[in-house]
Amino acid sequence: MADEPLPSPDLPEEEEGGGPVKPFLEHLEDLRWTLLKVLSSIVIAMMICLVAGKQLVILLKYPLDRAQKLSDSANRTAVVRFGSTLIKIPYQHLDTNLWGTNPPSSFEVTFQAEGNRLLLVLQPETNSATGDGVDGSMVQLKNYSPIGGFSVALEMALYGGFALASPFVMFFIGQFVIPALKTREKQFLYRALAVGVGLFLVGVVFCYFAIMQVTLLAAAQFSQWLGFSADEWRAEDYINFVVKMMLAVGLSFQLPVVLLTLVKVGILSYKALSNSRSYFVVINLVVCAFITPSGDPITLLFLAIPVQILYEISVLIAWLWWRRDEKEAAALEAGSGPA
Repeated sequence: MADEPLPSPDLPEEEEGGGPVKPFLEHLEDLRWTLLKVLSSIVIAMMICLVAGKQLVILLKYPLDRAQKLSDSANRTAVVRFGSTLIKIPYQHLDTNLWGTNPPSSFEVTFQAEGNRLLLVLQPETNSATGDGVDGSMVQLKNYSPIGGFSVALEMALYGGFALASPFVMFFIGQFVIPALKTREKQFLYRALAVGVGLFLVGVVFCYFAIMQVTLLAAAQFSQWLGFSADEWRAEDYINFVVKMMLAVGLSFQLPVVLLTLVKVGILSYKALSNSRSYFVVINLVVCAFITPSGDPITLLFLAIPVQILYEISVLIAWLWWRRDEKEAAALEAGSGPA
């Protein structure tokens, strides 16, 4: 009994963690069940998104509708029907005060007799001219192949399935990995996941409500400035663009998690981050130019400015950690000095 090793005072048992020791085959069995649960959650989520395809289309078209309203406020046009001919006329050439603050978007030219004269009169149409393919919209989404609709539905099911199943996937993977971690590692992992998921959602929401509408409007207007018509886009290309854009912004908002993790493990320091600020500005602009699908300068700035702010927040947190460590080291040195 006297030869049994004593527990280390630096690593108490309650802070060791590490989970129970299992044979290698049991770990393989746990991994197999984890993979089955992950794949099952993804397949079920994809089926749900496939059934709710129409609602997903409405959700993904919202930024385009917002871009349309921005375009209307700057250069609004009305559709005038003259027989079978449809003509777009800028609103500034029409007396829209006759219809209040919400004038109609389409008119029909009719004949009206007034004494011995026959006048041409614009009458608001109750049924819009959308059926003829010209409704004054900035961009219309269309499919140009017999299986285009199926391709869009499958693509939305794939993207939406991964997004919907991601909480369950993280939970199942956590069930497999977390028991093997020590107590301090678990605490750091919980905090990193909470902050990372929160920042990712903030980035996606910011892109959806702020960046996307400006990006789509800039893309359409730039195409028109080059002399190309931009009133029709492939639905599949639009879905790809919107999803990849939101994913890129969400991932870019993970910058504080990455930087502060490197600071925590000792690879980076507060002074290194502070001295590299000018280099990061250049790197930030270059990376944002590559990850933004549109590549226009407006979208680049919309993404680069929040990322730069996140970098400054990371530097501030790293400085607070450095200051705390300096105070602890000074207190320890003062306490260990001569009495």
